Amino acid sequence: MTTTITTTPPDRTEAAEYYFTYINQVPAGDILTTLEGQEPDVRSLFESVSDERAAFRYAAGKWSIKEVLAHINDTERLFVFRAFWFARGLEAPLPSFDQTVAATGAAADDRPWQSHVDEFRTVRAASLSFYRNLPADAWLRRGIASGNPFSVRALAYITAGHVAHHVRVLRDRYL
Repeated sequence: MTTTITTTPPDRTEAAEYYFTYINQVPAGDILTTLEGQEPDVRSLFESVSDERAAFRYAAGKWSIKEVLAHINDTERLFVFRAFWFARGLEAPLPSFDQTVAATGAAADDRPWQSHVDEFRTVRAASLSFYRNLPADAWLRRGIASGNPFSVRALAYITAGHVAHHVRVLRDRYL
């Protein structure tokens, strides 16, 4: 259901300034529609990548395409977990996320490429199910993660913007 809450982008009090790098990449409109529409478009891009190409790194020390998609999947899980935590009114601050440690622990290059693509579809479906079923007042609930304030609404926008950011990097530097 489209409401003002899901069609109005977060304001500057709903996330740290850094995260507006992602929020500002989200097109105007309902965030649920954006998240839903992003999945088939992004999945189609990923499905056009061969398993061999998915191992490509554009420079030494940079992530492979597999590692980028594993990062996208892990980070979406993280953002949605934060949204869940705050939406349910849980008050304990959440720790930061070291993406380098997580990328190493994922061992993404050891998995078949299609498993990453399938995981993206599954993670996004779970994210959409969570966001679609939030009570209206939960969207504006807030909490602290990584020492920064977040609203649930901001986290939904950050999720979409983070994917848009990495898709642009993939197109510019990898594909």
